[in-house]
Amino acid sequence: MLKLLIFDLDGTLADTAQDIADAMNYALMPFGVRTYSVEETKAMVGSGISKLLGSLLPDNNDKNNEAALKRFLDYYSMHIIDNTTTYPFVKETLLQLGDFRKAVVSNKREALSKRVLEGIGILQFFEVVLGSDSVAEKKPSPVPILKLLDMFGVSKKEAVIIGDSNYDIEAGKAAGIMTVAVTYGFRSREVLRDADFMIDRFDEVLKVLPELEKRQGHPSTSSG
Repeated sequence: MLKLLIFDLDGTLADTAQDIADAMNYALMPFGVRTYSVEETKAMVGSGISKLLGSLLPDNNDKNNEAALKRFLDYYSMHIIDNTTTYPFVKETLLQLGDFRKAVVSNKREALSKRVLEGIGILQFFEVVLGSDSVAEKKPSPVPILKLLDMFGVSKKEAVIIGDSNYDIEAGKAAGIMTVAVTYGFRSREVLRDADFMIDRFDEVLKVLPELEKRQGHPSTSSG
């Protein structure tokens, strides 16, 4: 039976897009880079902020990348939950998932991830929070997922990852666990099509979990 629920953070539990966009635009300002909208930011984030900033710099060298990253972290640390909120039904649903052990795996740094979770009032629901600097590799690598399986002492059949990004689905598939994609986050349905299930609202997790129980060990095409 399912024992461990693994959640992504940005775009799954919390709508962080505005604050990330503001920090990213502040970081890039001295380099003559245009301003990016929230929607554009949603489409780009997910693989880690250092890699993203480097890809947007006109002259991507170590000095500029480090300067942009410092500006981002300085600004974001001061404005991390100015506009960030939980998505609808997140808190209510987490309260109903008390029988499951729960963890967060984010490509945001661990300290920043915990600050977001604490700031929006849901950190207490999760036993473990892993960030991009918590393990040797980030999603879509399976490494963070496999570490959690080991930490919690659960098998691959006893865990599921729930996220809004193709990185979440790819990491879950590579780790051999079940996957649930949320469609309200930062990515389109098209890039989430390989998930075992898709849900349009967070509280639909409650309906999907029994289906996952039935399907244990028998992954098939996506539903929802």
